[in-house]
This record gives sequence, C-alpha cells and structure tokens, in this order.
Amino acid sequence: MSSTSSRYRPDIDGLRAIAVMLVVNFHAFPEAMPGGFIGVDIFFVISGFLITSIILRELDQKRFSLLGFYNRRIRRIFPALIVVLGVTLVVGWLWMLPAAYAQLSADTVASAAFLSNFALLWQSGYFDVESAKKPLLHLWSLGIEEQFYLFWPLILMLAGRLRLSILTVAAVIGVASFVLNVALIGSNPVATFYLPFTRVWELLAGALLADGWNRVSQTSAASNWRASIGLLLIAVAAGVLDTNRAFPGWWAVLPVTGAALLLSAPGAWICRTTLASRPLVWTGLVSYPLYLWHWPLLVFFGIIKFSPLTLLERGLIVGLSFVLAGLTYRFVEKPFRFGRPGRFKIAALCAGMVSVAVAGAFVVQGRGFDFRLPPQIREMASVPTQTSQWRAHECLLDLSHEMSFADSCVDRDRRPLILVWGDSTAGALLPGLRKAQETRAFGIAQFTASSCIPALNVDMDATPNCRAINDKVLSLVREIRPDIVLLHSTWGAYLDNVAETVAALKQQTNARIVVLGSVPWWKRGLPNEVLRYFMLHHRLIPERSSRAETDKSGATLRAKLVPLGAEFISVWDALCNADGCLTRIGDSAKDISFSDQVHLTEKGSEFLIDAIIDRLLGESAAASGTSPMPRER
Repeated sequence: MSSTSSRYRPDIDGLRAIAVMLVVNFHAFPEAMPGGFIGVDIFFVISGFLITSIILRELDQKRFSLLGFYNRRIRRIFPALIVVLGVTLVVGWLWMLPAAYAQLSADTVASAAFLSNFALLWQSGYFDVESAKKPLLHLWSLGIEEQFYLFWPLILMLAGRLRLSILTVAAVIGVASFVLNVALIGSNPVATFYLPFTRVWELLAGALLADGWNRVSQTSAASNWRASIGLLLIAVAAGVLDTNRAFPGWWAVLPVTGAALLLSAPGAWICRTTLASRPLVWTGLVSYPLYLWHWPLLVFFGIIKFSPLTLLERGLIVGLSFVLAGLTYRFVEKPFRFGRPGRFKIAALCAGMVSVAVAGAFVVQGRGFDFRLPPQIREMASVPTQTSQWRAHECLLDLSHEMSFADSCVDRDRRPLILVWGDSTAGALLPGLRKAQETRAFGIAQFTASSCIPALNVDMDATPNCRAINDKVLSLVREIRPDIVLLHSTWGAYLDNVAETVAALKQQTNARIVVLGSVPWWKRGLPNEVLRYFMLHHRLIPERSSRAETDKSGATLRAKLVPLGAEFISVWDALCNADGCLTRIGDSAKDISFSDQVHLTEKGSEFLIDAIIDRLLGESAAASGTSPMPRER
C-alpha cells in the first residue's frame, strides 16, 4: 500500500474540522444547520480510513501488535474523555435533580465502557425532545467507533493469515451492513441510528479506500474532480437533510461518499489549500476534545439558565468550547498521547476511566443522592414521573416493540364507557379518571401509545408503527362500541388528520366525540422550574406561574372539529388563568401538577378530571347535580 494514505496529511485535519463544525453548528444553531449531524458520518469514514491504513502498513511490515494498537487507542481516547466525564459528574451534582443525575451517571458508566449507543437505544431517539437534556448524548458515536476497533483489527489479521482479499472482506461486510441499514430504517429508525451493525459500512467505506489506495488515480485533473464532487455531496447533505429525514438509510450515502472522495484526492487544489489551511488544521487537531466539550456545555448552560439559550449565548458557549478544547489538547491529550508510552501512563488512564465508571455507578445506586438538595426540593423529586395507573406496556404502548393492547385495557362490564385514545399525555389522565370512578359510575377503555398522536393516516418518522396502531384502535372502537371517545394528545401537528379521525368516528360509531385540548408546556419541565425558583428566591414556587408555554392549537382544534360534531374541552380553562398555570395542588413541593414538560402528576390528573368530568360525561349530569347511571346497551 502506498505510504501516501498513511503519512501525515493536513487535509485530513481540515476534513476533521469540517466534520466537527458541522456537528457543533447543528447542536448550537439547528435552525441554520439542520443537516449538520452528518459530521459524525464524515468522522466515521476518516476513522475507518486512518485505522485501516495504519494496521495494513504494520501488517505489511510484520510489526503489528494488538497490544500496541490498543495502547495507542487508550492514549488517544482516554485522557480527554476522563476529564469531560469527570467534570460532567461534578456539574450534574450541583445542578441536576436526583432522577436526572442518576440517569446522567448511568450514561457516564455506559460512556466509560464505550457502550453509550446501546444505552441510548433503550432511552430515546437522537432527535427526541428528551434527548436534548442528556449531556452525554453525543458519545454514542464514540461507542460505535470503539466497537469497530475491537473487531476490525482481528478481522484484518485473520484475513492476512488466510490470504483473503481484504478488499473483498471489507466490501462483503460493508454491503451487508448497508443493506441492513436500509432494511431497518423504516421499521426501527432509532435502532438503525445507534446500532454498530447498521453503521459499520460507513467506517468500512474508509477502510476500502485505504486498501484500494494504489488503484486510485492521483492525477491533478482526477483529484480535482473527485474533491469537488465530494465537497458538493457534503454541502448538499448538510443543506437538504434535517431531523425529519429517515437517517441514516439511503441519505447517509451522500456524506459518506463525499468524505471518501475528498480523502482520495490529497493532491486536489481544495485539499492542498482550503483543507490544509492553518485555521482548519488547528480545528482538526482539537476536534476530538471540541466534540467532547461542546454538547455538555450547551446542555448544562441551558439547565443552569432554566430557559432556552439565546443566539448570543449559544455563540459564546461555542467559543468557550474552543477554548476548553485547546487547553485539553495542550495540557491533557498531548502529554499522554505523544512521547514514550510507558506502563504508568496506560495504568493511570485505565485507573482513571474505571474510577469515573465506579463513581457513576455509586450515584446510580444512590438514586441520584437526593441528600444534596434542600427538603422542599427532595419532596418534589420523590414524585414519580409515571404511575402504575398509566399501565405502561399494557395500555400505553412503546411502539418500537409493542403493538398489542392487553385485555384489561377495557372495563367491559361498566357503562357508560369512556374510551381514551391518545399519546402518553392521555395515559396520564388515568389516575384522575380512576379517582372519578369512586363517585361516578362509568367504565374506561385505554388505548394509548407513546408519542403517537390519535390521528388516522399519519406516518410519524420519530414514532414507528403510529399509523398501524391508530388503525387498530379505530377497529377496536367499532368492536367495543364506547359511549364516549376522548381524544387527547400534545396537539400541534396533523390537525387535518385529527379532523379525518373525528369524521370517521362520527360515521362509524354512535359515540360522543370529545377532544381535550393540549396541556400547558413547561419549557424545562415543571420540576426544574420549581428548582429554579427555589434557587433564586429561597422559597417554594407560587401556586401559579406564567412560565408555561401558551396553547397555540386550541382555537384551531375547536374551529376544525366542532363543526364535524366533536365537543372541545380546553385544559387551559381548567388549569390556567390570567395569573398563570397551576404549579401545585397543595401546599408542598410534592403536590406539583406536572412531573416533566407535559405529563400530569397523579394530583394534577385528579384535579383536571375533577374539573371536566361533568362535561365529559354529559351536560345533563352537571345540570342535575346527579351522577349518571349505567345504561342498557
């Protein structure tokens, strides 16, 4: 293999700079750079190219050692990562509520073990709202790279001993990975995003280039064409893609091909001038610590501020990320990475990583160490985010792996029957409805699914199988013949499809259709608002607060659905007034009304249902002052 592919090339640092700035700008300024997440895919191609180049060169020279290889990886990856993980744990101790801190600590353990991608796979998708509050979300990509480094050197050694074509081996594995990626992106986009099996083809694209280097023409004209097309593909991907696309899938071909073309053309004018320029080369040199620092800083400054960051604030945080990246590279990464390896360095780095993981495990075991917080905040932190009455995995489904409702989801022997159809915010109504059953005679049927709006003919990229489950619910409605269908969700999109759903229900059933408007949306979650107020004023938050987001869909819902025969009930009328929205239903912090941004606590659910139950069961019950009795069917 030509040494051209393995000697130091400043254009590779320049390409690293492009990759890291795409990601940083996507996280800091998503409106301006909606497709910046492709920077990770560029990193994958670079990593596959460099690692394969080094291993193949050393195998050719018969001096490759697995121990030496992993020694270099430890010195490259561990120093900066240990510092960032340690600082993250300290800041979390100071500013996070127990449940969030326990989750952060669990993510720290997973990150220290380079299993972050698997841990995040079971929590949420990369583009979900909840993911924006995870300081270590970005380390999923580091997990995939390190998992690749575990098996790829062994495969290369085995291929060499068996005299197999490395080009063929890499191509076969890469094609299989790509086909798996395309096959799964529609049915399970979150797994496709995080799993190494559906991502390894991107690293192998770089590996194929490294092994086939001698076959690549390096004439000036050919290099310039490849580099120009490569840069164009990356630019198109960054400009066209956004979080609504099914990614990686076929779309990832754009940045992967673009990165490979740029890497294949070191003699191109773009690579010799622009990519090899001093600012880009320096940014590329510090790209690893810059990648590590930028996202925790953005998340923690948002937590500390308790409100969305302004454009200026995000720009200043990016600047701080560069400063910390430079300092980390100079005083942490270089002393360990360069010079004589030394057993002491490796032992110290391994001990440091284990210590961080053990510290994280202790915090997880201690459930976030709530003794850090004052008594009032500890009371609030003990309020569960989800109760057993939601009936998760029975009547509130996770559509990534559940598609069947339990038989217990329907009170078949009680009338009138209220069927609750909606997302997890509809599931949060159940404690209030069960409480109301103590004084009123009615039954409940619950058909809810997380993050799935009750609207027919809707394909939601972030929620696989939403269309299928809604079709199933409609058929169940026809089967059990409820008296009342209660539709509830975090409304805002697909309102035309909601109108289609109401029309179908009116046509196919004799039920009253009641649409319950959106709940107030607390930008940082109500528990964080309580914590913010306590830190600023050293007392409990007032009973009402104006920091909840206004209802933007209520008027539109009413205008669209009431003419179709639906009844509309406003949550805002029940929970909010001119002074703001209810923060608690009682005198202590444990009586808060919401457990996060949109989900009612048990007390909040009981308060809301008590306020609307007469209208829900029928105006005649409210007028007469009596409870409606079951009627014959």
